[in-house]
Amino acid sequence: MTALLEVEDLRVAYGKIEAVKGISFKVDAGQVVTLIGTNGAGKTTTLRTLSGLLKPVGGQIKFDGKSLKKTPAHEIVSLGLAHSPEGRHIFPRMTIEDNLRLGAFLRSDKAGIEKDIQRAYELFPILGERRKQAAGTLSGGEQQMLAMGRALMSKPKLLMLDEPSMGLSPIMMQKIMATIAELKSQGTTILLVEQNAQAALSLADHGHVMEVGSIVLSGTGRDLLHDESVRKAYLGED
Repeated sequence: MTALLEVEDLRVAYGKIEAVKGISFKVDAGQVVTLIGTNGAGKTTTLRTLSGLLKPVGGQIKFDGKSLKKTPAHEIVSLGLAHSPEGRHIFPRMTIEDNLRLGAFLRSDKAGIEKDIQRAYELFPILGERRKQAAGTLSGGEQQMLAMGRALMSKPKLLMLDEPSMGLSPIMMQKIMATIAELKSQGTTILLVEQNAQAALSLADHGHVMEVGSIVLSGTGRDLLHDESVRKAYLGED
């Protein structure tokens, strides 16, 4: 079976500094795959490159069998690869509903868009209750829900989530992770970058540990959760 996403020997540089140093991994349809590692490991750079915001200096990215090498960012979205970025990047003065509709800007199926807005409100009831409020009035966790809902509005084949739990309270983090688990149960394919390694690996079918731009360890989520070096470095265990 061909993987939905195939990354081979990907290299990304900021000037002369190589931030991603020849990494390779794949994501099969219906899977949750996670990249874990400390700040500066290259995780966010990898996602930004996959979504077309950065151009690689080497390697291959194939999505649904198509090379993304010369594909601009807006076309990558239309192919079915959606990115919920670190920092959320919602539009604070626009309403919650208008933020969601922006996620569907490449779609023309009005009935489908309305159906997916209702789906977002089912996933995140607080957004439905406040749909006419300015998005900037939401808490950090609620803004994260909105960013995820907006990304889902493009009907992605693959949803990339960058640090969805960053800066959230433990209760809100649990809600976000429960939603990711629900999306997984519905068959959504997810590439997850997450500093909370315990939460990420508990959800993931496969995981990759990144250090200074390289993948240093790969395995199933379960295997990495029980790997002694991972437990010491990322789970705070001796």
